[in-house]
Amino acid sequence: EEVVLGIGDDCALLALPLGEQLAISTDTLVADVHFPAVCDPFLLGQRALAVSASDLAAMGARPVAFTLALTLPHVDADWLQRFAHG
Repeated sequence: EEVVLGIGDDCALLALPLGEQLAISTDTLVADVHFPAVCDPFLLGQRALAVSASDLAAMGARPVAFTLALTLPHVDADWLQRFAHG
């Protein structure tokens, strides 16, 4: 009953107290499918955020926070720093 809208749309909607709703979206970007495996981490960071922000905008939601899940074989701290700044 807390899930107002589940799988099949841009975001899931969860019911919150006081009649509000929380829109949640998670996207996976796969190397060599959605972006070249060798790419600028800054630009990849921008793209990852833009994809999620687009889903929220499609639902008419106002972003208040973003989460990110990364599955990486190995990257160095500099790569992660540049990605985060994107």
